[in-house]
Amino acid sequence: MPEGLIVKALSGYYYVQDAEVGSLVQCRGRGIFKKRGESPLVGDRVVYSNTENGEGTVEEILPRQSELIRPQIANADLAVLVFSVVRPELSFVLLDKFLVHTEHARMNALLVFTKMDRIPEGAEGESIRQTVEAARLLYSSIGYQVVLTSAHEGEGLEQLRSALAGHINMLAGQSGVGKSSLVNALIPGLKLETNEISVKLGRGKHTTRHVELVAIPGGGYMADTPGFSQLDFGELGIDEISSCFREFRELPSSCKFRGCTHTHEPHCAVLQAKERGEIAESRYNNYVSFMTEWKEIKRRY
Repeated sequence: MPEGLIVKALSGYYYVQDAEVGSLVQCRGRGIFKKRGESPLVGDRVVYSNTENGEGTVEEILPRQSELIRPQIANADLAVLVFSVVRPELSFVLLDKFLVHTEHARMNALLVFTKMDRIPEGAEGESIRQTVEAARLLYSSIGYQVVLTSAHEGEGLEQLRSALAGHINMLAGQSGVGKSSLVNALIPGLKLETNEISVKLGRGKHTTRHVELVAIPGGGYMADTPGFSQLDFGELGIDEISSCFREFRELPSSCKFRGCTHTHEPHCAVLQAKERGEIAESRYNNYVSFMTEWKEIKRRY
């Protein structure tokens, strides 16, 4: 039986891309999946059979490399975290929050800063450029690839295409940062619906309503992922939050106390590294903030 990749799931149908024949097959899932409590997901590699009416049936879900719950997608291996440099302004807090969730999902992350062409002239623009350059240097030093882009001017698009090739890429970010504009620039002719920032509210509206994989010229797939606006730490523990900061990861074994929270304990390797300037102040402050948020969530529930 042929194999393929589920690129869209909508209204009870699974749309399977068969790489060998180059066609998209509309399939139903076998009833056995429901009995087992299983469900095919976008990103699943599956075995399917053809039916007499020209459609198909998903017969088997091949082993997954990864699975995300929110949003529901399988086998994504690169999170493309999109942040605009203006409207909305670049937020280190939100960026680090996205990175914690990406690291917890055991995915690598690519940081994409958009709207570089919209940086104003004068003192305000110079301040924004300094912030962007500081962010680029900081996150590059930690081990993340950072790409500066302008969907309208084409800046950074070839570098971005090269980074996306060969991956199932999960696109994520705040509303209004230009995700749809970026995908439209990467994939000419796609024309995803875009929505400009509301001047009154200072934010955009979600324009993507379901998860769908779109083939990228040059290789790979892009998943534009709705949801992902509510990022909390309720499902994480103290050790998991600290391990999601790459520069902390190898240090806790050197802490004097087991279960060190890296906030006040004596002989804490993370605090010592911060004092030596090996951990950025902004990253450490965000870690402390996330720990506080985690404790408040645990206290409520």
